[in-house]
Amino acid sequence: MSEFDADRDEEALSEKQLNKIVEELCMSKAEEFSMLGYENVTGKEIWECISDRYKKGMPLLHQVVNDILSLKATQYMNWMTMTVVYKGPSIF
Repeated sequence: MSEFDADRDEEALSEKQLNKIVEELCMSKAEEFSMLGYENVTGKEIWECISDRYKKGMPLLHQVVNDILSLKATQYMNWMTMTVVYKGPSIF
């Protein structure tokens, strides 16, 4: 094992750390939507919208991050509409 590989192992994030990062990104996106006037959007709903695309399996981390950061309000609202139409309103 080379020195580079050893450094990469030390820098690897745990699953818990990765989940925390993704959660924070989703909350940040929800805050962005709130500033745009979509006040009731939550980080959990952002994740549900994004992860709905991953029925065949989770993509690489960089793709997940890109999907969250590039999510547009119109895409989210379309997903929300389709969720209500096909799944019925969710009860929290």
